[in-house]
Amino acid sequence: MSVLRLALPKGRILEESAAIFGRAGYDLSPVLGDSRRLIHDCGVVRVLVLRSSDISTYVAHGAADLGVCGSDVLDEDGADLYEPLDLGIGRCRMIVAERADVRLDERAPIHVRYATKYPRTTREYLRRKGLTAEVIKLSGAIELGPLTGLCDRIVDITQTGETLRQNGLTEVDTVAEVSSRLVVNPAAMKLEATAVGELIGRLEGALAR
Repeated sequence: MSVLRLALPKGRILEESAAIFGRAGYDLSPVLGDSRRLIHDCGVVRVLVLRSSDISTYVAHGAADLGVCGSDVLDEDGADLYEPLDLGIGRCRMIVAERADVRLDERAPIHVRYATKYPRTTREYLRRKGLTAEVIKLSGAIELGPLTGLCDRIVDITQTGETLRQNGLTEVDTVAEVSSRLVVNPAAMKLEATAVGELIGRLEGALAR
């Protein structure tokens, strides 16, 4: 029987993914123990525990057959992967925000700067809106950008908007709704068609219950 290599992200999504896989008949409980191990053998599935931003890279390059990855990362990376299922976990929104006390006229003839962890997605958003702006890539503390004059607006992920409010920022637009997807390497979809097909079918059944 084929052993599928499954890449899962650290943190809360790991627990939620394990619960869904458990309902589908795949016992991933070994990954939830207090361990620093990054590879766990779970019967017909071998789990790799990775940073969420690395999941699509591992699956795209064949180091994992499939994985669970946020749609924000998938859109930003643009990797050639199958996305057979929306698992409905890790739901949040990618939004545009600016200072609540300094509102921006995005159509004014001024040099506008957006700071974000998602430069590709932000440029695509600006293109769709017909806007011209400079995009600055940041890795953390995105909310500081408008407060320090680095940028006029940010594009970031939020669930409740509370962090934005605490930092004097307000939402002005929604870029995308975000959730975690099951992704599959195209080669694995062919070479491990039986095992992958069974896993997808069982996950569909678990999600339907």
